Amino acid sequence: MPERPAPSPALALTLGEPAGIGPDIALLAWEHRAALELPAFFVTGDPACLRACADRLGVPVVIQPCTPEEASRLFADVLPVVPAGPVVTAQPGAPDATSGPAAKAAIDAAVRLVQAGRASAIVTNPIAKSVLYSAGFAFPGHTEYLAHLAGDATLRPVMMIWSPELAVIPATIHIPVAEIASRLTTELLVETGRIAARDLERRFGIARPRLAFCGLNPHAGEHGTIGREDEEITRPAVAALRVEGIDARGPFPADTLFHAKARAGYDVVIGAYHDQVLAPVKTLAFDRAVNVTLGLPFIRTSPDHGTAFDIAGTGTADPSSLIEALRLARRLADVDRAALAAASVERVPA
Repeated sequence: MPERPAPSPALALTLGEPAGIGPDIALLAWEHRAALELPAFFVTGDPACLRACADRLGVPVVIQPCTPEEASRLFADVLPVVPAGPVVTAQPGAPDATSGPAAKAAIDAAVRLVQAGRASAIVTNPIAKSVLYSAGFAFPGHTEYLAHLAGDATLRPVMMIWSPELAVIPATIHIPVAEIASRLTTELLVETGRIAARDLERRFGIARPRLAFCGLNPHAGEHGTIGREDEEITRPAVAALRVEGIDARGPFPADTLFHAKARAGYDVVIGAYHDQVLAPVKTLAFDRAVNVTLGLPFIRTSPDHGTAFDIAGTGTADPSSLIEALRLARRLADVDRAALAAASVERVPA
């Protein structure tokens, strides 16, 4: 009889900013694990921080330090935690000197484990950039730090916000609106399109992803009468991608691209800037949208919200986005694993 494949490792969920809602939503998600049929995960971070959070929220849970390999077996009965970083002294809503080092150490541990094959994917809880900066963190954010930890200076991570209703990618992200036109280039759009097409095919299992490019200007520039960017930057990028065999389309006007009939015609929208595409996806799926980082050698998802210091420790945080991030991470990891297994079989000589 053929050997049964080894079970997939559990997902690695980072603690996030310990004074934010990361610990809360990790516990709330675990509490409903059976009813929601959640995939097994373990938390990287300080077990004592999670115990204190469980006591505050009244969640009946045993916090069990363990190895990643033990997590899947333990998950039904306890919350598995792989210890990482300092003992946290921060209180809900009040980050302190332990916050930044704890959040960073949790990320570092998760990346080491997924790189070693001891975790299937990484799900990151929200961090507070200002807190990390005060602790000497030298990266713009989570995504850039993950690319650094991947150890390949040529990587360019791409942020995609995914939901069952709509998936979007902003080509430019956290920059002033006044700088968008000068930072948007044909090369940037082509590279973004290549990464999106590759990862949607490999990890989402979409045979030939359809990429819809959103115009920068009203009416996508009206053939150059309302700004030249769409004709001189976006349209050449679409043409270049099509020459490469990628199903790229556009540029399309933003005001007619997000209704239900239009959404049936593409798999992802690549927009010119942040709010242009994040506003529609958050309107359609505010509690279900997931941040997915494309372009990394490992899978990373994250809830699409921040630390919410104002409600940390109150038990009112909604874990829905984290739950969707966990589910999507498992789905992507399974597709990726199946693709690697198929490629391995193809390499075996007849």
